[in-house]
Amino acid sequence: MHKSLRYTFGPLAAGALCALALGSSATAETGRASAARISDTILEALVEANGVPGMSAALVRNGEVVWLGAAGLRDVERRLHVDADTTFRLASVSKLITATAAARLAQDGRLDLDAPVRSIVRYLPDTWPAISARQLAAHTSGIPHYQNRDSERGGVRFATTADAVGVFSGRTLLAEPGAAYTYSSFGYTLLSAVVEESADEPFLDYAARVLLYDLDIRPDIGGDPNATINYDIAGGVTPIAPHDYSYSWGGAGFRGSSRDLALFGARVLSGAIISQATRDTMWTPATLSDGSIVMEDADAAVGFGWRIGRDQDGARIVHHAGVTDGARSALVLYPESGDSVSVLSNALWTASIEQTAMMLAAPFRSPSASNVAAPCPLAATRFEGRFGNQAIRGTVRFELDHGVCRGRISATNAFGDWLNAFPQRDATELQIIAVSSDGAIDRAAMVTPVGVYDLRATQGGAHEARLSASRHLSLAFR
Repeated sequence: MHKSLRYTFGPLAAGALCALALGSSATAETGRASAARISDTILEALVEANGVPGMSAALVRNGEVVWLGAAGLRDVERRLHVDADTTFRLASVSKLITATAAARLAQDGRLDLDAPVRSIVRYLPDTWPAISARQLAAHTSGIPHYQNRDSERGGVRFATTADAVGVFSGRTLLAEPGAAYTYSSFGYTLLSAVVEESADEPFLDYAARVLLYDLDIRPDIGGDPNATINYDIAGGVTPIAPHDYSYSWGGAGFRGSSRDLALFGARVLSGAIISQATRDTMWTPATLSDGSIVMEDADAAVGFGWRIGRDQDGARIVHHAGVTDGARSALVLYPESGDSVSVLSNALWTASIEQTAMMLAAPFRSPSASNVAAPCPLAATRFEGRFGNQAIRGTVRFELDHGVCRGRISATNAFGDWLNAFPQRDATELQIIAVSSDGAIDRAAMVTPVGVYDLRATQGGAHEARLSASRHLSLAFR
């Protein structure tokens, strides 16, 4: 039996902003206020650098909103600023909601994650291969992602999940189930069908009732007074055409505020909506049929929907990013410290978005024991270094701003050429912002048009940033 969609969502979390009364002691409040100023500065510098009209980010620690940042405009034409309630498209971060819904049903004994989904979603063709919910969640089902024939997919409203599944249910698999990692949002359309058939309730209603309840996270169906306009920034800032996500609510179709997305992450961390055992199962790397771990890239294994890795200091992180027309998004959780970090934007841009989320949270996190002490180089006027195997140089100037070491370096070199090859705003100079207010620059945020990178002092006197698994930057200030 398949269901028509109903939308039943709880009220906005009215008390969430009250959590911004930061800390119970004067010392904690002062420290958080200083960290908040730095994170605000980084976010504002990022909007200046990338040309995205508006962004928002949040940090929730052990269920408490400790920082909420907003920068830029949610409506360019009317000059309306992003604020605490502005909602953005979550894009593929929506998959975390769907995966968590399936995990909760398994926890409640209502879903066998290893059973063939054909035995659950009975309107699938009789010839449907033996794909499991676990394979759907880990992108090992072989179901294709969007193809050329789907270029107009945002122009159709599908009344039921069954109708949306019908878009791809007759297509040839890209690989045998379990044989390979093949990313697929359509796989999450099917996983949402598994959820609603197991719950005997429409997918959106189940997610709203069991996981989201008072959070302002909902399907992107229009009518949200807090919704940002979605923009294209290639060649100028222009609103994009409406897009209907009913072909994959569970894969790409939710929208929400940065605050409430981080609060959702905090619920997963705390055991409020799934047990710790279920959570740990979700965060266990999936395996292929040959026993090898499913990897998205060199730094991230794939669990039950979530990506699993470690930050530069070795702290465990679980995360997911999203990209769609008019949006770029990320949610990063630190299980050991209880931190949940979100970052959302109202345009599609090329970005190291998870790294950006981690650097926005960095001012609030404890310094690494491996940090190398480095005073702010106030007398420096130039830098020399390397971008990969290319020598670079340029001018630099530093200052102290309320104890925060801040600098600007020229980008007329190979590093700047690489950054400016991407479609968003070009850079002639880049900002460097220390993540502490002690006058030092042991660790800093390097703000670029493609995101915020972690720049750290080294024993040799230089500062280095890891831009990717194969690309590094080294700078020496003179």
